[in-house]
Amino acid sequence: MRAFVFAVVTSVLAAVARAAPPADFSQRAEAARTQVGVPGMAIAIVEDDRVTFAKGLGVKALGKPERIDADTIFPTGSTGKAVTVAALAVLVDAGKIGWDDKVIDHLPGFQMYDPWVTREMTIRDLLVHRSGLGLGEGDLLFVPRTNLSRAESVRRLRYLKPATSFRSDYAYDNVLYMVAGQLIEAVSGETWEKFVATHVLKPAGMLHSTSDEDDRFATANRAQPHARMNGGLRGAGDQELLDEHDELGRTAAPAGGLAVSANDMARWLLIQLDDGRLPGGGGRLFSETAHAQMWRPVVVQPIAERPAALRPTQPNFSSYALGWDVEDYRGAKLIWHSGAVFGFLTAVVLLPDKHVGFSIEINSEDGEIIRGLMYELLDHFLDLPRTDWVGKYRAEKQRRVSEALATLKARTAKPAGTGPSLPLARYAGTYKDPWYGNMEIVVADGKLRIDFKSTPRMGGVLEHWQYDTFVTRFDDKTIEPAYVTFALDAEGKIDRVTMKAVSPLADFSYDYHDLLFTSVQESR
Repeated sequence: MRAFVFAVVTSVLAAVARAAPPADFSQRAEAARTQVGVPGMAIAIVEDDRVTFAKGLGVKALGKPERIDADTIFPTGSTGKAVTVAALAVLVDAGKIGWDDKVIDHLPGFQMYDPWVTREMTIRDLLVHRSGLGLGEGDLLFVPRTNLSRAESVRRLRYLKPATSFRSDYAYDNVLYMVAGQLIEAVSGETWEKFVATHVLKPAGMLHSTSDEDDRFATANRAQPHARMNGGLRGAGDQELLDEHDELGRTAAPAGGLAVSANDMARWLLIQLDDGRLPGGGGRLFSETAHAQMWRPVVVQPIAERPAALRPTQPNFSSYALGWDVEDYRGAKLIWHSGAVFGFLTAVVLLPDKHVGFSIEINSEDGEIIRGLMYELLDHFLDLPRTDWVGKYRAEKQRRVSEALATLKARTAKPAGTGPSLPLARYAGTYKDPWYGNMEIVVADGKLRIDFKSTPRMGGVLEHWQYDTFVTRFDDKTIEPAYVTFALDAEGKIDRVTMKAVSPLADFSYDYHDLLFTSVQESR
């Protein structure tokens, strides 16, 4: 009997030991933050229905003394897609919609490029990245900012040409989550912002978090964005404080417009691990049936080969569910999602079989610390040997940045030195892309200037590159530079204008390559 009791006590003690992060985790996270150069971060960890860690590290903004705490809110990017799904689940539970309802039955004005896709697209299709659109296609409707309404952006989706056939392939998008936000408004009579605040955040007890941009800016305890901008491309150089009002605005909020604190993330993790039950036995946020739908894989994701040093983190399978990635890590089921808003990164991670969850938020774009600490925590909770994943991801990031800088340097050395074909005034004019809208080019002070009319403060000088290709380095240095290429017709007039990002590491949301501008007036 004593042996049996000893075994039980040992098992309980082992479980308690696993129920906490590593004993030195706070010190480890702070050391990694300092090493990488991240201004501030917030981390939440839960296990077995308990919050075992919720803490802020570092500062809200470089050059300012205010420290981050567990109630400091961070924009969390695409991790908010799961919250939009939760809002839809509330409507499903109320019998107002079904996951496989046709979108046009609730949003009659909705159109995709192909009429058949318009008729067949379901609410589930909006959420799983199988629409046929290309990676990030249409993101320039809100990146880096926009003067368009959400309704107008959704209306313009009918002009986005598909890259593949419907439901045949996976390609991550944001724009269809905007449609989900419009659908919530159409069904509930409340904007996405109000519905999420009233029916998700408040009942979940996430009382510091915001779904509205104005509310976030009115919150004093908020982190501010940073990025590396002066090293030759975005992601290299010194950390700089960005203008927080230049982040993505309301239009794309259903795809990732929440601001959440570590304490509130802990509640969200607990709700997810408990199939929708609220912490403390206070009822449900959504039904167990709805929760099962959220985590059910729908679309297979391709798996890119990872470098040798990171190979142990490569999954054997990867799929997308409703607002969640579902994959494996060293034999364990992993439910997670990353999030990025310019100047911020987030990861929300769940190990359902261990009843463990954690989130990591930073106010910079140094993804190596997010991935590194993520896998260090996963190894801990899976009783695997300790590995310096932050160091490994940091080395890989440095390799990729160095390689990209070398590529840019090689390009700089090789322009043909010929052209342009026309006097500068012949390139001037107003050009229109069907889904983006107008782009205007004028001659000012002997130089060409470009201005994107749907995007406030997105303008700059066009510098000749070679032939009929120019480079625009925007007045706002946070916007990715782009090549702008003019194609001439047989009469020497501008037939069309195409673009592509200069940096090999440009975020996919700068989908310049999806634009096709044609003249809407005679070139001057």
